[in-house]
Amino acid sequence: MRVVNVSKGAVVAERVREARSYWSRLVGLLGRRGLAEGEGLLIVPCSSVHTMFMRFPIDVAFLDRDGRVVSAYGSVPPFRLLMGGRGARMALELPAGALARTGTAPGDWLQLQPEGTSG
Repeated sequence: MRVVNVSKGAVVAERVREARSYWSRLVGLLGRRGLAEGEGLLIVPCSSVHTMFMRFPIDVAFLDRDGRVVSAYGSVPPFRLLMGGRGARMALELPAGALARTGTAPGDWLQLQPEGTSG
């Protein structure tokens, strides 16, 4: 899946994996050594995340059911707990710096594009 910030006209991530099952949401990015630029993980449903036992910092954007960013956290180090806030239904985990690079902030609309589509 590809994620585009329609509000800013920027591609947030080109290769986003979805975590929708209980197990895939529980494991998330644990065991990974990092995320390459352009990679991400979309956790659905999700209103909070933790970075316990992770090996690297990440950016996290919490989205509502329509893809609006309700909260955003940049360069979150390991061993933190984040709450998405009111309306959070999904969490997009990205390499540290991705939100700043694309200017993604609360209020922006992110479009989730399935493989093989461009908008």
